[in-house]
Amino acid sequence: MDLKRWFYKKRLKDKRFEFIFNEDIPDEYVAIDTETTGLDPRKDEILSIAAILIKDNKILTGKSMHIKIKPQNEIDKTSIKIHKIRECDLKDAMEPKEAIERFLYFVKNRPLVGYYLDFDVKIIDRYLKKYFGFKLPNKKIEVSGLYYDYKQKVIPQGFIDLRFDTILKELNIPKLKTHNAFNDALMSAMIFLKLKNS
Repeated sequence: MDLKRWFYKKRLKDKRFEFIFNEDIPDEYVAIDTETTGLDPRKDEILSIAAILIKDNKILTGKSMHIKIKPQNEIDKTSIKIHKIRECDLKDAMEPKEAIERFLYFVKNRPLVGYYLDFDVKIIDRYLKKYFGFKLPNKKIEVSGLYYDYKQKVIPQGFIDLRFDTILKELNIPKLKTHNAFNDALMSAMIFLKLKNS
């Protein structure tokens, strides 16, 4: 067990989640994405969270989760224009603690895959610290970083455009409706597999 996992495991308040500190499951990953009320992980809230299992070089959309989460505060109108999630869309949404718990049981100790994953992990960690006293110890795989390394082999000194649309186009991956947690996680999973096997 690496030092970070050991550190967080020592601070674990709820023993039900000890499994998340186990070693990675071989050749299994989870692509994740969140839709949030804003871009500040210190104060904004998760409105929707998605996770899709990647196993043996296959994206298993049948083994996925996509949960809407009740915000504690009013949703800012400017963020509604981006993700199209209104208060009325969240009437039957899950309470944050239950949603984060479901997320943990789905993700387990698998490495996480995503686009600008740091943001998603930071905001999830804030909920985790509040409810369960630890942060995600999972290995993180940033698809824009994989793409950068891939392009560096071709154009070592050139400018590399890391925008999501550019990566999708360059890798010939279909663009689904963006600012939807499930679709964004699915596109990240496709980018990951294409680069992993290139």
